[in-house]
Amino acid sequence: MPRISGVNIPDNKRAVISLTYIYGVGPALSQKILEKAKVDKSKRMSELTEEELGKIREVIDGTYKVEGELRREKRDNIDRLKRIDCYKGIRHKRKLPCRGQNTRTNSRTVRGNVRRTAGSGRKGAPSLK
Repeated sequence: MPRISGVNIPDNKRAVISLTYIYGVGPALSQKILEKAKVDKSKRMSELTEEELGKIREVIDGTYKVEGELRREKRDNIDRLKRIDCYKGIRHKRKLPCRGQNTRTNSRTVRGNVRRTAGSGRKGAPSLK
């Protein structure tokens, strides 16, 4: 199992798909990485030589923010929004959606509301006296 950016990459899958196991690398970016490293996209990870793996590592480490560095940057950005008390920061503090989603009917689990229906008033229901 090759290791790139601290992540074990599955070797039985094609290189394009295997690289998406790295946080911050999606299908489109994995194709760009393989093009820059001049590696065949259809090869499986187990078929790659150490030289090709080294090229892929160089491209990822030298060009893109992935894994811990990317997670840290995202967390710092959210912390900055919270610190300056902008609208998005306040939404993050309250653990509410901050991209304009509806909160009246959705995001119940995030808000901690358990879905309860109103009493139907049916006959035979126990009264609270």
